[in-house]
Amino acid sequence: MSILEHIDKVFSGDPRSVARAITLVEAGGPKAAALMREIFPRTGRATVIGITGSPGAGKSSLVDKLALHYKDQGLRVGIVCIDPSSPFSGGAILGDRIRMSTLGLDKNVFIRSMATRGNLGGLSRSTVDAVAILDAAGFDKIIVETVGVGQDEVEVVKTADVSIVVLVPGMGDDIQAIKAGIMEIGDVFVINKADREGVLRTQKELEALLSLAHRPDMWNPPIVRTIATENKGIEDLSAAIEKYVSYTAMADGETIATRKEAIAQWRLLELLRERLLADLLERNGTRKELERLSTEVAAKRVDPYSAVEELVSRKRQ
Repeated sequence: MSILEHIDKVFSGDPRSVARAITLVEAGGPKAAALMREIFPRTGRATVIGITGSPGAGKSSLVDKLALHYKDQGLRVGIVCIDPSSPFSGGAILGDRIRMSTLGLDKNVFIRSMATRGNLGGLSRSTVDAVAILDAAGFDKIIVETVGVGQDEVEVVKTADVSIVVLVPGMGDDIQAIKAGIMEIGDVFVINKADREGVLRTQKELEALLSLAHRPDMWNPPIVRTIATENKGIEDLSAAIEKYVSYTAMADGETIATRKEAIAQWRLLELLRERLLADLLERNGTRKELERLSTEVAAKRVDPYSAVEELVSRKRQ
């Protein structure tokens, strides 16, 4: 039987059914679309927390401790770890799943690693759908941890109610990344590994940058110090998250509506791109032509732009 015939089990939070539903949306296609039509009206209850930052910032340890904190409060927690895709298989590397294997044994915690599938933003379309499935399944908090690959991490905003940017002292690349654009998406900033030398300098540099930023919602992002491996600062981080959630609940309705509409438009464009590409590739001979042109581009006999134009012109004929 298909997952659509057991949709009630997804809504009740049955782990196996939830996992099957996420696998279905990863594969895409008409069945995935049919599932999401059932899921969409049941979403909007959970708090979605996006966590991003440079590699080595301790994001996974922070996610682990934050999830434990919520679990101890009697809340159900869903975790989506965005792993870099294998360039050959398209599958997730599963590193985060391994690091949090103990947490994953708890019945009130669901962990899923997903591949970016080459999406520079670190978030694939299926990630947005996975978050929606966990929301509909009754999870109270959904944590999305993204790949630390630079300013394209702004995509985390597309699924998160609260976006957390994680930094560590003594890493100049972190502040440089913020200058490149990540600062615009941070609702809460975390300086993890705060027992390291240089924490004060990092905080002052961050405060200086934040003082120059202008946010439409007039929110002043707090800076929280943590030592995730020692479970220090996690309660402060949780409090900062709840404070922002409460702030947005009371904020100007027009500002919030604009953000929601921008997210909705992004989702529509992502689905449209995927659908149009699938339609193009399904045309007779297009996949074979794609293989031929890939060989030509690899050999530098044709440039990529001309190759794409040739493929698109086939659709117009």
